[in-house]
Amino acid sequence: MTGNKVIAVIGATGAQGGGLARAILADSDGGFAVRGLTRNPQSEAARQLAAQGAEVVEADVRDETSLVKAFDGAYGAFVVTNFWEHMSPEQEKQDVERVANAARAAGLAHVIWSTLDDTREHIPLHDERMPTLMDTYKVPHFDAKAEADAYFTAAGVPTTFLRTTFYWENLLGGLKPQRGQDGRLTLALAMGDSELSGIAAEDIGRTAYGIFKRGGQLIGQTISIAGEHLTGAQLAETFSKVLDEPVAYVPVPFDVLRAQPFPGAVEMGNMFQFYAEVPQFKDVRDLDAVRDLNPHLQTFEQWLTAHKGAFTAE
Repeated sequence: MTGNKVIAVIGATGAQGGGLARAILADSDGGFAVRGLTRNPQSEAARQLAAQGAEVVEADVRDETSLVKAFDGAYGAFVVTNFWEHMSPEQEKQDVERVANAARAAGLAHVIWSTLDDTREHIPLHDERMPTLMDTYKVPHFDAKAEADAYFTAAGVPTTFLRTTFYWENLLGGLKPQRGQDGRLTLALAMGDSELSGIAAEDIGRTAYGIFKRGGQLIGQTISIAGEHLTGAQLAETFSKVLDEPVAYVPVPFDVLRAQPFPGAVEMGNMFQFYAEVPQFKDVRDLDAVRDLNPHLQTFEQWLTAHKGAFTAE
């Protein structure tokens, strides 16, 4: 470990950060070491990470002093924030500004910020195709992250902006195929006939590792990623193949999704409408370029095969 460049990983016990931590730990000759940042170093996930060889330290994005301390002596950092924990764009931006200021104070040489596209560049606030939320956003969790990019630039932090996308893991929860009264499985998504750009959360971390391995080559650049672009019908076809039973795709109207009674339904409806109606989102996600950074990039079928048990355990 001596001489390895330390990467401070925010969210090291989560999906994206965990993927990066595991990628670094699996590459013992890669020249990097993991410092996992967590609010609770005594959690089971944190202890498991430490047992795998990571340094685990306590830090909180709400506490800039703790971040500066956690970043001290590190070469770089991976930064991801959890919007859904509070669902507040303003809180999101405040958290990221603290991280950017801490990265500057610690003199980090390379930060990767896990961000998203600004939907308003394609669907302006005056566009009535979808409702404007909080007077300011079309898809708050996208737009707030996009706005937060500026904090790293203003702080002069050497940053790569990693624009992520829909996790395949979302299909493990409320979006998973549902069995109807007739016993048949149906995949219902608000995508119409458009392609959904998705990726395994693990591959976000692996791709971030590929960026760090390039040294400073990608500092200042925006890297937009996905694992595969698939229509709802193609997703259902893959489910049918892997689960070995028919799965039908049913396109859900955006307004029907927005009208659902769960928190964030309107935002989710806007998000899927953005995915479906803005082809540029897919176009900037060059799968060959992503695979060049992450040779282990999974197709949806590979990811689904690995998670088959989550769909057959009913």
